[in-house]
Amino acid sequence: MESEKKTEQYLTKEIKKIGGRAYKFLSPGASGVPDRLVCLPGGRAVFVELKSESRKSTALQKHRQEELSALGFAVFADIDTKSKVDAIVRTLKDEIHTA
Repeated sequence: MESEKKTEQYLTKEIKKIGGRAYKFLSPGASGVPDRLVCLPGGRAVFVELKSESRKSTALQKHRQEELSALGFAVFADIDTKSKVDAIVRTLKDEIHTA
């Protein structure tokens, strides 16, 4: 079983490999925001909510994810394994190279 911390460290490392940064995102006064703000070449920003394996977002976290999606941001939720991180990185890498 993968811990949230290990998955988060892996995401940060893999995003850096494609030229981006995955910043820890804290928003005082607004609970439930995603864990990481991923900034990519070309000015693209996406949000990632990481979890321990098999855990799911809370109702408040889902609400925050919907708010961000409504503003036009991509939000990847309930990322709980390295294979899910790999899928995100492949998608984002393809978008960087086609932009």
